[in-house]
Amino acid sequence: MSATGYRRHIRTRILKAVRSAIRPGLVTTWWMVRLTVVVSLAVSILQYVGVIALLARWLNPLFNIVGLPGEAALAFISGYFVSIYSAVATAITLNMDIRAINILAVMCLCAHNIIIETAVQKQTGSSALRMILLRTISALVSALVLHLLLPAGNETSTYAVQQATAMPPLKEFALHQMKVTGWLTLRMFVLIMSLNILQKLLAEFGVIRLLSKLLRPVLKIFGLPAKTSFLWIVANILGLAYGAAVMMEEVQQNKINKKDADLLNHHIAISHSNLEDVSLFLSIGAGLWWMLLPRWILAAIVVWLRRWELRIRHTDDNPTHLCRTSKIKIRQPVKE
Repeated sequence: MSATGYRRHIRTRILKAVRSAIRPGLVTTWWMVRLTVVVSLAVSILQYVGVIALLARWLNPLFNIVGLPGEAALAFISGYFVSIYSAVATAITLNMDIRAINILAVMCLCAHNIIIETAVQKQTGSSALRMILLRTISALVSALVLHLLLPAGNETSTYAVQQATAMPPLKEFALHQMKVTGWLTLRMFVLIMSLNILQKLLAEFGVIRLLSKLLRPVLKIFGLPAKTSFLWIVANILGLAYGAAVMMEEVQQNKINKKDADLLNHHIAISHSNLEDVSLFLSIGAGLWWMLLPRWILAAIVVWLRRWELRIRHTDDNPTHLCRTSKIKIRQPVKE
């Protein structure tokens, strides 16, 4: 093949990949935008009327158990229903030491944006209730473990502590929320479409197969199938919300079966978005390895427990393989 013909062939493959990515990308973007707008509106109303702050006050005793001041509950609740950005924005109004910031960071990284991300995981084959319970319990367990492991100290964070302000007038608050939602929608559209096109290109040129081979040892430790490698990378870099398009399409087109998708969901429910979200907490003083290692270990334990659970269920559903059957020949009566 001549150089001109080769370039034409490459362009054809690229255009084919891009065209095949547009429609599913638009469908997923529309689904995500509708969900995001509704959830953002609902949470904003709850925040404005004081329901979020009330929930945080109820959680004060629980947060004292895991070594956090009661005020930290407000940051966690904000992140739980909205995003890491909301949690960090609230956290910087609190005068917490580095130890408390590490604990709060791990809690928020385990359980944040719970409504939208749970909807994504449900679309890819996992139980919504199970994912909510898993992420909430993981947040509390990891916080308690860090509370027991982290040395006591009064080292304060180096970021400038801001003073909490009262809620603005309703009109101003509504305009601000509309602006935030608009920018979020635009960002979501760009990221989801770009990621969907990237996935098609990587698949077309065989890069995903290469990634599967390279990551097989790492994923084996986590208890994950090699075929989940690309989705694992997407979830770790961009998170669940922005990786929704690729994850949903992989399952819908049977490129990954629901069992493997469910195992991946159990892992990334606890450990995902380890670039942007982790960086946000790094900026206010949290330690990198305190945020990563506990969640990696907990995610691996959860996946292996899930595999064991599925194996037990399979055994209960198919009990015949536990005993060896023998063929008994029955002698027919001889006709006289």
